[in-house]
Amino acid sequence: MNNQFTFTIKNICLDENYQPSDSTRITTNFANLARGESRQQNLRKALKMIDNSFNALAYWDNPKADRYSVELEIVSVDMEIENSGQTFPSIEVLKTHIIDHQTNERIEGIVGNNFSSYVRDYDFSVLLSEHNKGQSQFSIPDTFGDLHGKLFKYFVNSDTYKQHFKKTPVICLSVSDNKTYQRTGNQHPLLGYEYQPNESSLTEQYFKKMGLQVRYFMPPKSVAPLAFYFFGDLLNDYSNLELISTISTMETFQKIYRPEIYNANAVAGNCYQPNLNNQDHSLTQIVYDRDERSKLAIKQGKFAEEYFIKPYQAILEQWSASYSL
Repeated sequence: MNNQFTFTIKNICLDENYQPSDSTRITTNFANLARGESRQQNLRKALKMIDNSFNALAYWDNPKADRYSVELEIVSVDMEIENSGQTFPSIEVLKTHIIDHQTNERIEGIVGNNFSSYVRDYDFSVLLSEHNKGQSQFSIPDTFGDLHGKLFKYFVNSDTYKQHFKKTPVICLSVSDNKTYQRTGNQHPLLGYEYQPNESSLTEQYFKKMGLQVRYFMPPKSVAPLAFYFFGDLLNDYSNLELISTISTMETFQKIYRPEIYNANAVAGNCYQPNLNNQDHSLTQIVYDRDERSKLAIKQGKFAEEYFIKPYQAILEQWSASYSL
């Protein structure tokens, strides 16, 4: 059964000339920026913000704060079922590379960072919605996220993944605005203060089925904690520069997408509840269509249902029932 799925990886540089492909989820952070009249200016500003953030964190032997720059690569994973010749856009992530202008080295960074998945859109925007339609109380299907989680773990453990990437992925997301986070006594020199949520979120449970655990850290010079999803040991499996590449990249996207939290004018305290209605924040002057993003998630979920879930339902259900890791 496990040989029924094959993966193909495609890479494209994310620079100021980037244009989303037809298979890219338009709700993806970088794809949203790369649209409309301001697309090139948006991308140029965002990439500059990432470089500035990186140099601010990698300050040692870097007196002018210009030693490093970050190159971003979009990694698209297409999945083929049963050698049908038809592929489905499975997931899309970002890979970071660090350019050291002092030594002229190009250092491999972390893969993951941003995470996009049509099947996740289906789960959250179609399946979950239909399950709760007409119900007086919100509930979650027992098998919610099972298929997506197994497909992700299968990919990460595949020969295709291992041929392209040396380390397991790290995915960095924003914190939930309906949870409260308590600062702990644990402090990492680069990841910063660790926070603990008051309860588990649906996103945490969903990513746990993907085999990922989560820790929350507020890096130095940041104003709110970020959620880091990972395999293994986040603090020891990755180098300083690798971690900084993820922090600088994903915090920049969050400042653009959720300025109320990540570009707030006040720093999160010991007890912190994110607030999307916070008026005391600064804008990045980068155009981002949040309303369109939420509407497109439903369309993308329907796309996954029509071209992946329904056509291959019997195969997927049989594989999911038999697959274990």
